Amino acid sequence: MNSFHEPTPGRAHWVYTHPRADSFNQHLFRTGCSALSEHYDVTVSDLYADGFDPALSERDLGSLSTVPGNVSDLAGEAYARGEVEPEVRREQEALAASELLVLQFPLWWYGPPAMLKGWLDRVLQTGFAQGDLDEDTGLPRRYGDGRLMGRKALIIVTAGDDQRTLSPRGISGDLESLLFPLTHGALWYVGIEALDLHVVYDVEAIGEAGREEERQRLADRLSGLPCERVRPYRKMLGGDYDRRTRALVDGVNPGRTDLAIHLSD
Repeated sequence: MNSFHEPTPGRAHWVYTHPRADSFNQHLFRTGCSALSEHYDVTVSDLYADGFDPALSERDLGSLSTVPGNVSDLAGEAYARGEVEPEVRREQEALAASELLVLQFPLWWYGPPAMLKGWLDRVLQTGFAQGDLDEDTGLPRRYGDGRLMGRKALIIVTAGDDQRTLSPRGISGDLESLLFPLTHGALWYVGIEALDLHVVYDVEAIGEAGREEERQRLADRLSGLPCERVRPYRKMLGGDYDRRTRALVDGVNPGRTDLAIHLSD
């Protein structure tokens, strides 16, 4: 029995996270959805406007809310019983149906807003997005082998810092590394392959002309999205990691500890 969710070709789900209706992010969102709709059937979740509750709580455990045990395991059992909150079920159904996931958000405190983190906590539920074991090894199916394989993700992020500040030697840290918990630790964990980040830097200082250029740059990017290659993260069960320690074997990028070691050459 295939336990994976097969995506529908030509479907995309856009998860938008910003609280202001008149923000630059909102303008990017409208431009982006319009451009993407030329190539995909797009569903949209505006988390703030929809009133999505980001807090994982006992209600996500259904009838098991008073049962002691691991929250992730209990949430998986609730999923198996069909006891999923309606707003979470809607997101899971939209994601399961899509071959492309778009996550758009402003960079707050050098990471995604709590609203989006909560979306990940609740929607990527055990049983829905992950939790299976490999039949041959008995190891968890994760990092390229989750239940949402066959999907790509585009992350659109706006930042108040300029590109130098968010560079590998910048004081705020390398943006690729700052968002590694999202691109690798969440998306790749459940099998979703990340495309290169789409970043708007120095967003408060670029002016209206610059914002118009950014809207056009996003539209152009989305027009060519079907032809883009994903970033080649290594699979956990692909031979590059020791199955006991789950660390890279000695022969792979010896002596290096930067996060790029998890990309294949």
